[in-house]
Amino acid sequence: MKAIGKTVHEILTSLPADRAEPFNKLHDVILKNLPVGFEPGISYGGLGYVVPHSIYPSGYHCKPSEPLPFAGIASQKDSINFYHMGIYADPVLYNWFVGEYPKHCKQKLDIGKSCVRFNKLDDIPYELVGELMKKMTANEWIEKYEAQFKKKK
Repeated sequence: MKAIGKTVHEILTSLPADRAEPFNKLHDVILKNLPVGFEPGISYGGLGYVVPHSIYPSGYHCKPSEPLPFAGIASQKDSINFYHMGIYADPVLYNWFVGEYPKHCKQKLDIGKSCVRFNKLDDIPYELVGELMKKMTANEWIEKYEAQFKKKK
């Protein structure tokens, strides 16, 4: 399901009624805990939290015109999805998140490489997402990204 809107505000105000409150609350938690150097914006047509070109001019290696993605949220058909490249890139951070998840949420963890699907909107672990967002700085993300994902010349 593609986000409706070309700005953060448009995405946040065009959500289906049943998604608006939990999606906006998740966005607010992410913003409150977003380390310096990241900013909200449009990333691949959706709501993302990125390292802007002003900090990382090279942008994303797959599409340099895009800022370096770090996290994002999307309203999908059956879930609200939360994307976090840090848990994809850092096994220690991934293991921390997987271990903490049951302490914050009753639903079974539904996770892909960097995607956590929240199928029950009344059981989103907002506090845990906030903690996760604080665990990697923009500079740490840039270092991990360059070491693991950016093509070597």
